[in-house]
Amino acid sequence: MIDFNPLALFQTKGKIKKVYREAKASYLNRIRFAVGMFYFGMGLSFATWASRIPDIKTALHLSEGELGSVLFALPVGQLIIMPFSGKMVTKFGSHRILIFSLIMYVFSLTNLGLAASALQLSLGLFTFGIFGNLANIAVNTQGVYTETLFKKNIMSSFHGMWSFAGFTGALVGLGMLSLHLTPYHHFIIVGIVVLLMVAFNFKFLVKAKEKIKPKKEGKKLFTKPDSSLLWLGIIGFCSMASEGVMFDWSGIYFKDIVKAPGALVILGYTSFMIMMASGRFIGDAMNNKFGRKRVMQISGCMISLGLFTAVFFPYIIPCTIAFMIVGLGVSTIVPTVYSLAGKNPTVSAGEALTIVSSVSFLGFLMGPPVIGYVAETLGLKFSFAFIGIFGVLIAFMVSKIKVSA
Repeated sequence: MIDFNPLALFQTKGKIKKVYREAKASYLNRIRFAVGMFYFGMGLSFATWASRIPDIKTALHLSEGELGSVLFALPVGQLIIMPFSGKMVTKFGSHRILIFSLIMYVFSLTNLGLAASALQLSLGLFTFGIFGNLANIAVNTQGVYTETLFKKNIMSSFHGMWSFAGFTGALVGLGMLSLHLTPYHHFIIVGIVVLLMVAFNFKFLVKAKEKIKPKKEGKKLFTKPDSSLLWLGIIGFCSMASEGVMFDWSGIYFKDIVKAPGALVILGYTSFMIMMASGRFIGDAMNNKFGRKRVMQISGCMISLGLFTAVFFPYIIPCTIAFMIVGLGVSTIVPTVYSLAGKNPTVSAGEALTIVSSVSFLGFLMGPPVIGYVAETLGLKFSFAFIGIFGVLIAFMVSKIKVSA
């Protein structure tokens, strides 16, 4: 392990105001709904952009290679702001950062519809990535605080709202296309809807105090990071790498390997998404009943089982079932990892989520390109088998960390 952790200088723990702990169940449910709407707003904004990528590509006359280069601006923006996201959430409060960043996220979305060149689109995606990451850290911090109020596992349902928003955004995108609306007008309409969500729900966000400890005299600048956060980050890396591969390569796998005819090419991706969203809505109940450690270990095994099944039985029905199994497998891992990280006793929720999400996000960023390189050399089936190993690694690593029920 690298003995380097400047974030240790900011080790804090959020203290939720007493008024929330004494609130009625109806008010706590209103808080949960409000936080869920912020997750939904983020997912809807991202899905709205994704649904119009082909139209923007055509309008700007971009080749596949040029589009790939432009799209890379979004993760660059996310990676650049990552070292500062946790500090900002800790200093200014997750509720303030969430409101600000989601408003700017929507503003960045509408600007994407105005891009008249590849450079303008790249700059727009760069800012879209910055505010998207800020909102991500802030909303997951809110999710951790809300889960603390309920004293049971509810984080998975929040991520389920994000996944459900993905479906909604795709359906709305189809509707906007049928009405022949431009991406800009589409983005404006969705932006107004998300801003209304913010207006009706921002008052119910959890307000928690984050007390930054002063630097102790003689304390080392470089300290060993919390090993549990590193393990959680690696688990998240393996899960998000698997998830990213399914997002980007499931359609290609069904087309080139399964040889699915016509519209059935999207069957793999659709089955994966449906089960991932469903798994997130039932994930909290599973965690509460069987314990998070056991559920995560089973989930890791399901990822491997699904991917290996798709490799050894490359036919429509077996692969559809296999991708459904993968969807269930990845559904609860990241929400659980974020929940555990946010409750770390030595680091503030915002800082802990930044550490874990930074490592995890690298899997989402690096997984699909690595698959491409491996597939080009050894074939797509081999590359899916390679990612299948990650599920087994998840089950093994979960056994090495302390996971609360």
